[in-house]
Amino acid sequence: MTSVNPQTLEALSDIAHRLRIHSIDATSASNSGHPSSCSSIAEIMSVLFFNHMKYTVQEPRHPANDRLILSKGHAAPVLYAAWAEAGAFPVSELKNLRKLDNPLEGHPTPKLNFIDVATGSLGQGLSCAAGMAYAGKYFDKADYRVYCICGDGESAEGSIWEAFAFASHYKLDNLVNIIDVNRLGQSEATMYQHDMDSYQKKAEAFGWHAIVVDGHNIEQVINALNTASQVKGKPCCIIAKTYKGKYFPEIEDHQSWHGKPLGKNTDQVVEAIRKMIKNQTTKLGHELLPIKAPTAVVQPANLTNVRLASAPNYKLGDQVATRLAYGTGLTKIGQANPHVVALDGDVKNSTYSIKFKEAFPDRFVECFIAEQNLAGVTIGVACRNRTVAFASTFAAFWTRAFDQIRMGAISQTNANFSGSHVGCSIGEDGASQMALEDLAMFRSVAGSTVFYPSDAVSTERAVELAANTKGICYIRTSRPNTPVIYENNEVFEIGKAKVVLKSDSDYATIVSGGVTLHEAVKAANLLKQQGKSVRIIDLFTVKPVDWKTILENVKQTGNRIVTVEDHYAEGGIGETVAAALLTNAPSESFNFTRLFVKSIPISGQPQELLERFEIDSNAIVKAVQSF
Repeated sequence: MTSVNPQTLEALSDIAHRLRIHSIDATSASNSGHPSSCSSIAEIMSVLFFNHMKYTVQEPRHPANDRLILSKGHAAPVLYAAWAEAGAFPVSELKNLRKLDNPLEGHPTPKLNFIDVATGSLGQGLSCAAGMAYAGKYFDKADYRVYCICGDGESAEGSIWEAFAFASHYKLDNLVNIIDVNRLGQSEATMYQHDMDSYQKKAEAFGWHAIVVDGHNIEQVINALNTASQVKGKPCCIIAKTYKGKYFPEIEDHQSWHGKPLGKNTDQVVEAIRKMIKNQTTKLGHELLPIKAPTAVVQPANLTNVRLASAPNYKLGDQVATRLAYGTGLTKIGQANPHVVALDGDVKNSTYSIKFKEAFPDRFVECFIAEQNLAGVTIGVACRNRTVAFASTFAAFWTRAFDQIRMGAISQTNANFSGSHVGCSIGEDGASQMALEDLAMFRSVAGSTVFYPSDAVSTERAVELAANTKGICYIRTSRPNTPVIYENNEVFEIGKAKVVLKSDSDYATIVSGGVTLHEAVKAANLLKQQGKSVRIIDLFTVKPVDWKTILENVKQTGNRIVTVEDHYAEGGIGETVAAALLTNAPSESFNFTRLFVKSIPISGQPQELLERFEIDSNAIVKAVQSF
């Protein structure tokens, strides 16, 4: 154990107490927030910001800086206070916490330039931190370090332990997780309270180097962080025994103060803490203790204008599954840009991201069967514009990571997700494997773009477009082989549908995507034999939906429209199109029929299931004939 200069210890202690006071003042001004949860990590924050981390305040997201993720995002006021003491913005601004249009929100978001990912939905920060650490060690090959502060309550989340396993497997010795064991949850004591041995044994069982400290003993915290920086071949977990509301008279370690400003106790508590400050100075923390400059050398990453290395190369009529074309397109953009990376959840031989792994094994991240962590790591590796990240698994399995994806949108991530094996058309595997809710889920994510390509050419172009699109992108791919219907030089745009079949005498318009688009083409041939022609529109993107093309064509076909999809009704193509027409043509009347999967599917051959659930060509023919 290294002894620390007494003057440094005193300064760090003083800063910690000031962080407490700032947190109290901010939450009192907003009459909401979590001052007691801030107080339990005040010493940890003081040491990280003013003794240990290497970063530049002028450019908080500089790629060479150390990173800090506050997974227990409800303690945001103490994080904001630390940045204010570091000189990022005036301390007086802290009193605007939680006010309308002020970026100092109740939980951290990247609206602030010193925040990488939004936190507060508990259990997610460590996965993002692990992704950032993976990028640092294996992609950037730089010596910046990544720190995460988790609450003991959120350590009950399974996603935390998914991240623990991932970080250990990949020997992320540039990652430090600090667990704030303050004993108290929101409504009662946490599961293990102050049983530090249990936390230590769990961390060690997951292959981490674990250090137990008194989280309010600055010297112990310093020594633990110094030890962590020397550990090689495994991540480090600092398990800090702390107290909620530390140094708050009559509040410390009391259950009833979670998420409450101090109210009438404010002046008494502030005065008690102020008396503990040895050096009553107006100097800020960074003026008392110089911030360490980053030492990492990180090369710039050009993530713009990502293109397919070669155009699609198919013949019309070729039978190619869109999931296979996803792997082909992903590999092509990987050839064109060295910062494209791929991640998967142990289904790479089904999603065909294996093609990328075979081409670029050093840029492929196997996240195993842990989809919540897969989503979080994807968001993490994409942080600070270090990579263009594509993650894939069966579309049904993304539903368990919905919260991570939702938080990714709040985090302003540019992560791309691909979901294969959609709908009942996957066949014999049965309902548990069939994604029938994924369009609804990804459409509901703020700012998302949802691709539903219908053939190999459009799938490759969807991958290319997603790589250059801000926000969450989702590419829905299918298991069965389907015919190529587009020329290799066909141009695709986000929000632009394709009219794949058209005549001057069309009776109705059919709108679809994916497997059922090809059923629509079959239906058109059957109807043609009966002397009735129909128009067919391939959406390409379900969000944004090309309502103008749909409306224009529907008007030309007597306002008769059929939508057909391998998805449940809620949130799918039919609802999307209906809402778009209602919104943009409220005075029009439409004869509208929706075909969709009406109940939980069963096992069977793909074509049998399309027929059983009435989304096949015969069902489409009946729908058109019903007008």
